[in-house]
Amino acid sequence: MKIVHAASEMFPFVKTGGLADVCGALSKSLASSGHQVSFFLPGYRKILESSVFASAKLELVLQVELGEQFLRGELWALPLGENETLYLIRRDEFFDRSELYGSRRRDYDDNDRRFIYFSKAVAQAMRLLEIKADILHCHDWQTGLLPLLLRIEEQTMGASLALKTFFSIHNLAFQGLFPRTSFELTNLPEELDSIEGLEFYEQFCMIKGGIFFADKIMTVSPNYAREILTPEFGCGLEGALKVRAEDLVGIANGIDTEIWDPETDPHLPGHFSASDLSGKAVCRSALLEKVGFAECEAPVYGMVARLTEQKGLDLLLRRLNFFVKNDCRLIVLGKGDAQYERTLNRWAKSHPENIVVCLQLDEAMSHLVEAGSDFFLMPSVFEPCGLNQMYSQRYGTVPIVSGVGGLKDTVVDCQADPENGTGFVFEPNDEPFLLALEASLAAFQDKDKLGALIKRGMAKDFSWKRVSAEYERLYRDSI
Repeated sequence: MKIVHAASEMFPFVKTGGLADVCGALSKSLASSGHQVSFFLPGYRKILESSVFASAKLELVLQVELGEQFLRGELWALPLGENETLYLIRRDEFFDRSELYGSRRRDYDDNDRRFIYFSKAVAQAMRLLEIKADILHCHDWQTGLLPLLLRIEEQTMGASLALKTFFSIHNLAFQGLFPRTSFELTNLPEELDSIEGLEFYEQFCMIKGGIFFADKIMTVSPNYAREILTPEFGCGLEGALKVRAEDLVGIANGIDTEIWDPETDPHLPGHFSASDLSGKAVCRSALLEKVGFAECEAPVYGMVARLTEQKGLDLLLRRLNFFVKNDCRLIVLGKGDAQYERTLNRWAKSHPENIVVCLQLDEAMSHLVEAGSDFFLMPSVFEPCGLNQMYSQRYGTVPIVSGVGGLKDTVVDCQADPENGTGFVFEPNDEPFLLALEASLAAFQDKDKLGALIKRGMAKDFSWKRVSAEYERLYRDSI
């Protein structure tokens, strides 16, 4: 099949979160299965300044209509392998910036112009390249308009650009909401500026383009696909999604098992497997030393996350005394909202023997936290899929997760199912979280129980090879 992906992030080129990991791994897996994969990405500064851009070739010059203007752009091609090509939409006015979406304080004011331009440029480039895709797969609000824009391009130019379009919702909380006047930048028919189109509570909503106009809507776990049809998780769009419920499918993400492999991971000081865990002890010691903790017999709890309300920071802050009271070690790695950073820092300064906070985004450090911790915390309020709970199981670190979204799909609660359990799953409230922490403490004292938990987790297959086969089946069925 000829498969085209379009997204605002792709690992290892640019990344702010799990979207990049998913896009990079799915694209690579499909290409390795013999499909012809094209991936469209904005030409960000970070990519243009990297060494990989030296092998890119200018493929096309684009003229993209944006409201009352026609704006020039460039399409650069970068071969990634025999079956995979990365295409960069370059317009430095929009993408030559230090960050992808904005500063820590606020989003860029012209994100509507940037990503409407990007989506229009992708549709035009597909026509000029004559890709004639079987599948166009778009990801999150930044490409929400693309399924619709592609069909408009086909009608206008009398060309077939893709047999079917897919749209993946990685996180419904981010919807691409802008002033209603932003609709004028799309050059779409006026009737689409309505509740049946792209209007949402007197705003212009880019994610609605994917929800209403893609042939198939995907989410990143089966449980999240069910959750977003409810008011609790639907973020106001549950009504629109119910209209398309028959075309809504959830497939849990996989992980890149070449990058996340405890037997070969270059970021680790010791390597290990389910049959020989000695290297995990080496990683534990290295992690403790790196953050300034002495060797200890108490359990080490790790957390790698954006420090936001979604990730359960309020829940964690209310239970920080657990780690102090039981003389445990807690290591938090990540950046986020200033209020959470300040509060965590206060606790770390007051209890330096128990709590360490690393306010940074550090890929190598995240691998060490996964490998060196005994337990991994994910107390998310909602979590479309999550990746760290899968990394943790592969790295012999028992996850403690709230029972939402993909966390519920990928972690088996050892208290509800002792024979098959791989972690601790709790309802995202104070008391259940505390009970799960206390249960983990008890499991840590029972080495046989802990060892069985670790081995069951490490035996799970979270590879993209398995997951991409599900996508292939859906793609083929749709065409």
